[in-house]
Amino acid sequence: MNRETDVLIVGAGPTGLALAVQFVRYGLDFVILDAKETTTPFSRAIGVQARTLEIYDQIGLADGLISLGHTAEKAKFLKGGVVLGEANLSELGVGQSPYPFVLLVEQGAHEDLLYQHIKSEGRDVLWKHKLISLSDDGDGVDVTVQGPDASKFSVHAKYLVGCDGAKSSVRRDLGLTFEGDTVERLFYVADIELDWPHGHDALQVNLGENTLTAFFPLKGENRWRIVGTFPEGHKKDEADIPYEEIEAQIEHDMGVKLDIKKVNWFSVYNVHSRAVDSFSKGRCFVAGDAAHIHTPAGAQGMNTGIQDGYNLAWKLAFVLNGHASEKLLATYNEERLVNARNLLKTTDRFFEFAASEEWLISFVRNNIFPYVFDTALKFDFVKSELFATISQIGISYSDESLSSDIGNFRVKAGDRLPWFKLDGTSIYDDVKEPRFHLLMFGAEDAARVEMSDGLEAKWRDEITVRSFPLDPEVIRVFGIDSPFLALLRPDNYIGYLSDDLSAEKLNEYLARYSFINGNR
Repeated sequence: MNRETDVLIVGAGPTGLALAVQFVRYGLDFVILDAKETTTPFSRAIGVQARTLEIYDQIGLADGLISLGHTAEKAKFLKGGVVLGEANLSELGVGQSPYPFVLLVEQGAHEDLLYQHIKSEGRDVLWKHKLISLSDDGDGVDVTVQGPDASKFSVHAKYLVGCDGAKSSVRRDLGLTFEGDTVERLFYVADIELDWPHGHDALQVNLGENTLTAFFPLKGENRWRIVGTFPEGHKKDEADIPYEEIEAQIEHDMGVKLDIKKVNWFSVYNVHSRAVDSFSKGRCFVAGDAAHIHTPAGAQGMNTGIQDGYNLAWKLAFVLNGHASEKLLATYNEERLVNARNLLKTTDRFFEFAASEEWLISFVRNNIFPYVFDTALKFDFVKSELFATISQIGISYSDESLSSDIGNFRVKAGDRLPWFKLDGTSIYDDVKEPRFHLLMFGAEDAARVEMSDGLEAKWRDEITVRSFPLDPEVIRVFGIDSPFLALLRPDNYIGYLSDDLSAEKLNEYLARYSFINGNR
């Protein structure tokens, strides 16, 4: 059974499944395989950020995922079983995203939603299939795959994407380095049923002297995910630690006895902070944990992998459909490698603050932070910056080669299109189609006609042109009170932003990567 396809996806975790969903959206032919028997049965990653939900909203999956999860309305900070402070999280991202919260949903349910969507589109995953070897000859990638009965077959793909996790065989076979550090702590995670007096509507964070213990409410009565660390110096092998030792550590750090009714699942693991030297080599790419791993602080990992695929999907689609030159694909590494390196720094800082035993950090964390955090969130700047970082809506490619702006704007080319409403309707409702969108704000009829006529014919049919009034909300968001235009990439990042409404500069921008070159 030898097969040919446009793209082979190796790995059907959240990153691989979300990438496959995007390929369905773009009408690409693909094969996706995984050595596992089916989707992940446990919670593992649980935090779903606003940017991921914005992506899912484009394909009608956001509401379904939200229905499977639980949003923490607040955070409580505890020490010795006593609540020291609370912070209201319910309005953290109001005005910045249609999803101004962090959704807590089990990875297994998340994956199953993506998988069922793929199946509803007539596609499936090759479960219990693993990659044996790959060879990139410059014209395509030849892969040997082993099935569940040990039989082997070949797949010839135009491109390959490794979404096969931290121990990625694709990364290994490509010879990509995976440099970084191992965190000097053992982490544990457990899904439990717990009866306690602190309610089920909040993220609960225990303030230890040198350990991190966090309780995340899951959907269902008294269901919790616990994430924590053993103190430095805990040298046992992760495979030799029974659940009873985890519970003893939790109760020691909490200073109270917990009424744990049931343990559904637990794991102990080392955490690394690493990134590849390149997200691509030849016709092969890596995404998700195959490209970057880090501490779980901030619930960033799974969401970053999904955004990796979101960035890559439209570029592969435009190249495979003959709308762009292959040099566009180099921008995947350019944009996502910088983001991965920044992410490692951010999560390292989060973890350092959450669990450091350095006396000053520990003092601030335990004696100042729980009392002032809620007050700090009342300042719009603090709330805005924190949400932009955690939710990943603040990721920008403004310094990269696909971004170009002319004029003085509050927003930059390379930023995600800010979310706002016009006449009560989300601006995102107008840009769900997976293509380029040219948004013209405040343009006179003559300017709109001139732009349409001025766009080269080979691009005209591939760009949706939409016109909007120069509404006060538009002026507030973009910081400009004269007509302007914004060209959105298919991933809803602004590629070109200008107060020059002529087509000349826009044509030059489109020609840079032959985004839409007319080849069929």
